[in-house]
Amino acid sequence: MTPKTKKRIRNLSILFSLLVIGSYFYLFWPLWGMPFQAQRHGHPPLTPAWALECWLWEDDINTADRVDELLAGYRLHDIPLRTIMIDSPWSLRYNDFEVDEKRYPNPAAWFAKLDSQQYRVVLWMTSMVDSYSKDTEIKESEAWYEKARQAGYLVAEGEQNKWWKGKGAFVDYSKPEAMEWWHNMQQPLFDYGIDGWKLDGTATLFWKQLGPIPFFYKKTARGIMTTRQYMDHYYRDEYAYGLTQNPEFVTLSRSMDRGFHPEGFAPIDAAPVTWVGDQKHSWESGGDLSETDDAHTDLVMDGVEGIEMAIENVLASAKLGYNIIGSDVAGFSGSTIPPRLYIRWAQFSTFCGLFLNGGHGERALWKRSQQELEIIRQYAWLHTELIPYMYAYVVQAHQGGAVLQKPIEGKYQYMFGENLLIAPIYKDDLNREIVLPEGKWRYWFEDDQVIEGSTRFTQSFPLNEYPIYIREGAIIPMDIKRHYSGLGDSSFQGYTTWLIYPHLDQTFSVYTPLDQVETRVDVTEQSESLHILIDSGLISSHILRVQLSGQPVYITHRGVSLIESKDYIYDLASQKLTIKVQGDGRGEYVLVKN
Repeated sequence: MTPKTKKRIRNLSILFSLLVIGSYFYLFWPLWGMPFQAQRHGHPPLTPAWALECWLWEDDINTADRVDELLAGYRLHDIPLRTIMIDSPWSLRYNDFEVDEKRYPNPAAWFAKLDSQQYRVVLWMTSMVDSYSKDTEIKESEAWYEKARQAGYLVAEGEQNKWWKGKGAFVDYSKPEAMEWWHNMQQPLFDYGIDGWKLDGTATLFWKQLGPIPFFYKKTARGIMTTRQYMDHYYRDEYAYGLTQNPEFVTLSRSMDRGFHPEGFAPIDAAPVTWVGDQKHSWESGGDLSETDDAHTDLVMDGVEGIEMAIENVLASAKLGYNIIGSDVAGFSGSTIPPRLYIRWAQFSTFCGLFLNGGHGERALWKRSQQELEIIRQYAWLHTELIPYMYAYVVQAHQGGAVLQKPIEGKYQYMFGENLLIAPIYKDDLNREIVLPEGKWRYWFEDDQVIEGSTRFTQSFPLNEYPIYIREGAIIPMDIKRHYSGLGDSSFQGYTTWLIYPHLDQTFSVYTPLDQVETRVDVTEQSESLHILIDSGLISSHILRVQLSGQPVYITHRGVSLIESKDYIYDLASQKLTIKVQGDGRGEYVLVKN
């Protein structure tokens, strides 16, 4: 080979390398952001505690009457619910922020009524200014769009994109005048007292196409902007402005969605609440039926685009660093919801930061089977009772610590906080393989028995149970108000309940939602005694439910002996010691063992 040929080959190799690198930057930099995704994301926000309570929405009727019917039914049947999410279409056109009063008459009074009933309201929106909106009261809105275009409020001089709700252009987040116009349209809704936006995913369509070639850029008032940059503006700017109107404002945005945007849709620092896209009312089935069902009417064989995909995306989101994550309970799309799928999806959502019950299909649980109503109500209350535990990880993650969910070994298994291991049921089968890590564990529904870790086994779970395992040494704070979860009853309301499984030295802190005042519980196990120290700047009533293999000889609190039956009770069958203190329960408890 001649030197000239070698030089030519070397030059071609360099050219090929440059083409590969250039293609990489062209295709991926505008979408994913470069050079390092870790620099794009900050710590998760302080998600308000109300957003950890149960959410509800429906996408079949979309009227005030339907919302009122659902809320009344949830109250009547004692199903916990804090947030009602109102999806599209609710406005006259997309996105003029004018309430369609045929669907939602007298909105000022209606929103005020919801507020008086202590519901939180989150409204759907996107970044599009439409010339045509396919399912709103006003469909043709060329004049409205044209006025915004001529004012310079839209990117790329108003260049339009088709999207799933019509056709329109992107509002320009880089132009102050455009944002003033945008916020002025939103202001009446803030005045109504709304609590958040559901930011649907139009920002991902921020690109233009020339023939078959996509260009992931558009021109804004401040110059060329990439798709990724526009997405970050959308999620950050809407969240930041909402906080100026309401200090407990949230945005609900996508974290992960199948294989799209593996860097995450919303920046983590602008993602107080996230969900993982639109799944079907389905799951991958391949095992035995979980209940007798001669007709087999709810056995779905549509593959992995249902609950299994939701679980995968939730865990991928947690691994990336998102904190409060959920999915549409039972899936978003489809006409009917298989009953067992509804139950299993609700159980999975119990152990996610977001319990989001909604989408297409019947969401009035009292119109479904009695079994669905009772089991889903039970787990919705369990999720609600775990808010002190979950909120501890809101504060911890905001400060740079661990997030609420952490994937571990075992198919789809994860830790929910430091103390609970969850093995989601992802197919219609009573049996589930469990992989327990090293250590000692207890099954939630039989917690008087210790299970040695470093083991793999298959266990059967009836519909009213779920694979939940408690780490020995766990301290789990709860806010119990009802009897459904089996942990207490209405007499527990007003107390913080601490589930304690003593093992060596452990500590756990909870925080008040408004100002993050800390209460810390330290547990120290010694050979002949158990010491529980409650260190708090607050005077608060509490209940201690301590797992003990035998009744203690005596118990003192701040040096004063407690009286059995009056101050505490011990149940031998469950091996539970319950201490109930009203008022100032700070200080040290000493339990002398038998």
